[in-house]
Amino acid sequence: MRIYDGSPRQDWEEVLRSIGVFIDSQRLKEVLLLELEGGFLLQGLGVAAGSADSDSYGSMVKRTHELTDEQVAEMMDASMARRGSADADRAHPDLVNYYELAMRIVGAYVDSEKAHDVFLFEQEGTFVVRLFKVGGPRSSAHELAEFTRDEILAMIESAPQHRQKSAPGTTGAP
Repeated sequence: MRIYDGSPRQDWEEVLRSIGVFIDSQRLKEVLLLELEGGFLLQGLGVAAGSADSDSYGSMVKRTHELTDEQVAEMMDASMARRGSADADRAHPDLVNYYELAMRIVGAYVDSEKAHDVFLFEQEGTFVVRLFKVGGPRSSAHELAEFTRDEILAMIESAPQHRQKSAPGTTGAP
């Protein structure tokens, strides 16, 4: 991902969270995200546009977005500017921000694995992620990880307590 070339850490948590905000705003579901040389390819199912008397009203259609690194950087800036509000990091009761929070969790995992070349897909709230990890000269390989909807929801629910415990000046695991 070129946004962070030369940086000591590629902040996938923030990148995927910002893309998640976009997914939520577009009301997509069953998403596929593929990292490209200059950004991402995002595909998901969205509600078809149409008039109330149209036969296609309410039907799902595949939507595809190519998100350039520059667009993702703008999304990240907008997402960070929105922070600090009382409910920016909180799950909404009806989870209208599900992808923002779920993608943040997946991004934190990618960061912890120090991986790149991210490919992920989601179906019914479960995420499957394929990462490319570089080890030694002969140990580079793709790895798969799965996060079920129940696991994602549990991590979303526990995130505020985890952040509170790891805040400076508190006791608890970082």
